[in-house]
Amino acid sequence: MKIHDTDLPGCKLIEPQVFGDSRGAFYESWNKPRWAQAGLDLNFVQSNVSISERGVLRGLHYQWPQPQGKLVSVLEGEVYDVAVDIRRGSPHFGRWTAAVLSAQNKRELWIPEGFAHGFVVLSERVVFHYLCTAPYVREADAGIRWNDGQLAIDWPVSAPALSDKDERAPFLADISPERLPEFSA
Repeated sequence: MKIHDTDLPGCKLIEPQVFGDSRGAFYESWNKPRWAQAGLDLNFVQSNVSISERGVLRGLHYQWPQPQGKLVSVLEGEVYDVAVDIRRGSPHFGRWTAAVLSAQNKRELWIPEGFAHGFVVLSERVVFHYLCTAPYVREADAGIRWNDGQLAIDWPVSAPALSDKDERAPFLADISPERLPEFSA
């Protein structure tokens, strides 16, 4: 396994060691002791799968209070995956990082608590997997507009398919500070 820092401190791009032969392939997508040795001592309490078609954009989502860290990967297809630092007081507040995750490259992205997350589907269909450090809590569910000019995310689509919730999400500047996570060094 190789763990790479992204240009957004805290977010990590993980490349698992893949063992393949004429029958197919095998890799560990999560191994608590091995990841802890690599500095990612995480506890997951919920696993989610979403299935979407080309052009669907999900995000930018976060929970506050009761934040979730997420380890995300693609089981089928390909996405452009984005994490945004939305922690009040962070020296990286409003900055984002992105990676292409696919079933073929088997990469995973670790998104710590305090970051918003979203992705857009690049393939005909995607099966997207999340491991979460906290359960989903409807009252804490929140989002930021995908095309917020303050964030200036370089999405590879201009007119994605959005849920009503994502279409109505507020811009970061319009979110009350108490509805955003707080940075702690």
